[in-house]
Amino acid sequence: MARIGVNALYLIPGGVGGTEVYLRELLRALARTDSANEFFVFGNLETGEDLVPQQANFYWKQQAVHAKNRPARILWEQTVLPMEVARYKIDVLFNPGFTAPILGTAPNITVFHDLQHKRHPEYFRWFDLPFWNLFLWASAHRAKRLIAVTGATRKDLNVFYGIAEKHVRVIHHGVDPDLFHLPRQNTERFVLCVSTLHPHKNLERLVRVYGRKKREFRLVLAGMRGFHAEVIDQLVLDLNLTGQVTLTGWISREDLFGYYSRAMACMQPSTFEGFGMPVLEAMAAGVPLACSNIAPHCEVVGDTAILFDPLSDDALDAALEKVTSPEAAQAPIVAVARQRAHAFTWDRAARLTLDALLD
Repeated sequence: MARIGVNALYLIPGGVGGTEVYLRELLRALARTDSANEFFVFGNLETGEDLVPQQANFYWKQQAVHAKNRPARILWEQTVLPMEVARYKIDVLFNPGFTAPILGTAPNITVFHDLQHKRHPEYFRWFDLPFWNLFLWASAHRAKRLIAVTGATRKDLNVFYGIAEKHVRVIHHGVDPDLFHLPRQNTERFVLCVSTLHPHKNLERLVRVYGRKKREFRLVLAGMRGFHAEVIDQLVLDLNLTGQVTLTGWISREDLFGYYSRAMACMQPSTFEGFGMPVLEAMAAGVPLACSNIAPHCEVVGDTAILFDPLSDDALDAALEKVTSPEAAQAPIVAVARQRAHAFTWDRAARLTLDALLD
């Protein structure tokens, strides 16, 4: 029996996007998969005990630090967390949020969701970038093993950090099985884009292209307000699209599933992703999908979506027209996409993660 620590200090409920979904779903799947090993989840003051599965081998160890205070969280992770790991005699520490303690005796297994700070440093605030560069480099080289969520991220770890690909295991995300059972009979005339409002999500281009001609459908941007929220707000006003473009802000998973159920189509125009969870969710829900032809998206969708160049207004416009056409909803590709999505399960991710932790 192993004592596995889980470093959840980074988690801000409703504030870290897909990495929150990743951790919550993975912990639930680990509980279904493993009743023998012990899991000690080290969390922060913003996160509730509901993060931890109600199972005898899972323990909640809340730490006296606020994740919203990033310098304090990093300091705690580097100083106090190693002492907590030693105190509870942790055999291996799982770090699902990029960073890990540099010092300490327990081996680290660390997840890299992407290397956006190396691919697109221009998307980071000047005062954040030094933290990302220092601590992610250190975490990558301190780890016994790394987990990448796509092959594209594994290649980036090799290119930017010199980490041999054999030391990185690719473990894809899963998808909530409830999405396969959403009713799709009462769809409405709107296109859904599930995304945090960050620059690399390419939402400015999406809104601008949407607004350059009269459309017979609305555009819904569903996701938490990120660094680019005010820019998108202003663009919607400038283009007189207030009644046609909806920005929901952060919404619950239940509300999000409602949008998937009613959407006529989904668009994901990102110029960069680590995985692209909304792409997989749209596939599972049976929603006609158009997404940018970046490597992580292609790895997930294969040939089951309409792919387009995210840097071309005309290509995005053509994809928007095609995915909202009457033929799109009945196209065989939608059923093929749903079948492909069945291969991405959280139980599989949990089994592979457990193998990486215990190997």
